[in-house]
Amino acid sequence: MSISATEGVTPSSVFTTTPAQAASGSKDQDMFLQLLMAQMKYQDPMNPADSGEFLSQNAQFTALEKMQEVADQTSLLLNVTLAFGATSMVGRTVSYTAADGTTATGAVSAVSFGASGPLLDVNGTEVPMVSVLKVTDGSTGSTNATGSTGSTGI
Repeated sequence: MSISATEGVTPSSVFTTTPAQAASGSKDQDMFLQLLMAQMKYQDPMNPADSGEFLSQNAQFTALEKMQEVADQTSLLLNVTLAFGATSMVGRTVSYTAADGTTATGAVSAVSFGASGPLLDVNGTEVPMVSVLKVTDGSTGSTNATGSTGSTGI
């Protein structure tokens, strides 16, 4: 973004981004540096800004950018861990809280991944992983009349 000597810096000219720019962290840093250069270029010569303040702002921006990267990587790691955990439940028997608030039991036959996380397919019902109360090995548990298994949870 070039700014001529007669053109003022307005919030709309500085903070307007395209969707491609919003997707890239380096574009945000470029925008920050352009704003910083515009501030330096148009500062009052009789009252110049402190260069230490500019360095401090840049350091804060870089630290914030790195923290966002760590948060993104942590979120990705959590999603991968949930996916591995969900896939390991296929073939096992789970007890879960049904939509009506009762406890239901069934064998997990498949896993699907939605926006809210992994969904287990238990006897044709999609069950969110957060609803699972107990997981047992499907081959060792015997079902009694109430529908619960006699084996211990894993």
